Amino acid sequence: MIDRFNGDFGLHVGSPELIFIAGPCVIESRELTLSIAEQLAKIARSAETTIIFKASYDKANRSSAASPRGVGLDEGLRILESVRREVGLPVLTDVHETFQVAGAASVVDVLQIPAFLCRQTDLIQAAAKTGKWLNVKKGQFMAPWDMRQVIEKVQEVRADLRLMLTERGTSFGYNRLVVDMAGLAVMQELGCPLIFDATHSAQTPGSEGNRSGGEVQAVMPLARAAVAVGVSGIFFETHPDPPLAASDAATMLPLDQAERFIMQLQRLHQVRMTLG
Repeated sequence: MIDRFNGDFGLHVGSPELIFIAGPCVIESRELTLSIAEQLAKIARSAETTIIFKASYDKANRSSAASPRGVGLDEGLRILESVRREVGLPVLTDVHETFQVAGAASVVDVLQIPAFLCRQTDLIQAAAKTGKWLNVKKGQFMAPWDMRQVIEKVQEVRADLRLMLTERGTSFGYNRLVVDMAGLAVMQELGCPLIFDATHSAQTPGSEGNRSGGEVQAVMPLARAAVAVGVSGIFFETHPDPPLAASDAATMLPLDQAERFIMQLQRLHQVRMTLG
């Protein structure tokens, strides 16, 4: 569980608890974002777990220039600040360029480096210098052991690591991703809390021409396998009506299934912890 004191969240990632990072892919409106966050906050209380709310103010990496990108930096950060203040969940969002880092860090608890930007040294180090928790997604083009270089880049600019690494699948030919469970074990050995992105790992990138498709039925089996390996947390995107979601509709978990999803994974995590 998270500890809250005077509006500040003490995130304990990598503890025996299995944490969750969840929310819509992109901020579509203030009303929808707060509604999703409120439902996730109820689930967090019911399941007695930590949920970090995730939403992007801008989806800079899209298949088509015509794809919706979100509400933009300023409006997006205002909405995320409302989630944090009014709903009471810690918040994560992506940063794509160094000029976005300071503004985002003034609002959110976790800064996320998207997979396609995981080798951008200036961006990683600018985010690290803020002192915030970082979540760096492993690029679909990178080997698990190559994430050691990310850790070293962060260590160059700050002593307190507070760094999560996230697996989100590896490119396997055109329009396909695979998840290497042995690779998860390799990344665990790097010494940072390891998160598994269950919904992006089920994508089929670019398979629908001007957008990515996916296999939402694979989300739960992949998440179960990752929990069995021993990850510290599960990342998943969720929406009350996935077919209408502005981004990643093909792999979005329906919001009304989120509580069952979380509680099943918690039970599996407890069994794994018992077995050692």
